[in-house]
Amino acid sequence: MKFTATIFALACASAAAFAPSNTPSFRTNSVALNAEVTVSLIKELREKTGAGMMDCKKALQETDGDIEAAIEAMRTSGQLKAAKKATKVAAEGMIFIRSDDKGTALVEVNCQTDFVAKDGSFQAFANGIADFAIAERPEIDALKEKFEEDRVALVAKIGENIDVRRVSYVEGEKVQTYLHNGGKIGVVVAGSGDDQVLKNVCMHVCASAPQFVSPDDVADEVIEKERKVQIAIAMEAGKPEEIAEKMVAGRMKKFAGEIALKGQPFVMNPKQTVGEMLEAEKADVTAFVRLSVGEGIEKEDAPSFADEVAAMAKGN
Repeated sequence: MKFTATIFALACASAAAFAPSNTPSFRTNSVALNAEVTVSLIKELREKTGAGMMDCKKALQETDGDIEAAIEAMRTSGQLKAAKKATKVAAEGMIFIRSDDKGTALVEVNCQTDFVAKDGSFQAFANGIADFAIAERPEIDALKEKFEEDRVALVAKIGENIDVRRVSYVEGEKVQTYLHNGGKIGVVVAGSGDDQVLKNVCMHVCASAPQFVSPDDVADEVIEKERKVQIAIAMEAGKPEEIAEKMVAGRMKKFAGEIALKGQPFVMNPKQTVGEMLEAEKADVTAFVRLSVGEGIEKEDAPSFADEVAAMAKGN
């Protein structure tokens, strides 16, 4: 009932805000000074710019209803708006993959909500970045610079922060790719052997998230860091240091295999490791990349729809 009342209050406030003035006015492309901004004006500006309703209303109010002046003001304020949105956490988005005869590119483009990630304008922007990435192979800073003006314009249009976050490239004798959950996770595996075997390895990488190709690739520093963490955990649980070290010594013998692709139990047949499966299939993996949307980004709690409606009602 509170939510319904909020919606009703918003509707009443909006109707009052858009009510026509008692004093008639004539306009061609603008309205008289201090004239009310009508729904039709907002609709017209929104169709021309693609900006949000409240942004259009504000721009028209600030330009006394002059459509062309409002468009110019919105264009010149795009950079400012993008800068304001940049403080918002962009942890949603998609992974985009492109391949050619030389290799494969993975690009992560972020936004604030899953809804915008599915928007046509966002998709067109991100696909253009992926196409350029595979064609030119730029590093991330150059890629960001290339599309910065387009990004700012899209932020102004959509009203969310957007970030070109990461790009990775993979080369190999053969390359297979896999996109999971509509692009939330992207995997590329390079190697040799049957295409389906490499595709299956892609799905394993997606599910198990290995950090290295082979146990031999795991650096000594990584193992030592984990050993200290495990000892600290055991001692925190009340084990004496000498007992903790003995417990952890056995654990560390398995650690490198657990975080390396070829040492992990194969998800489609856990009785085999991935390395054993590859050997049986006369295949090999030389490299892989796994990108997951938003990994490592600290997310903030977004307001509910009811909260947004209530905020809009107060604004009116």
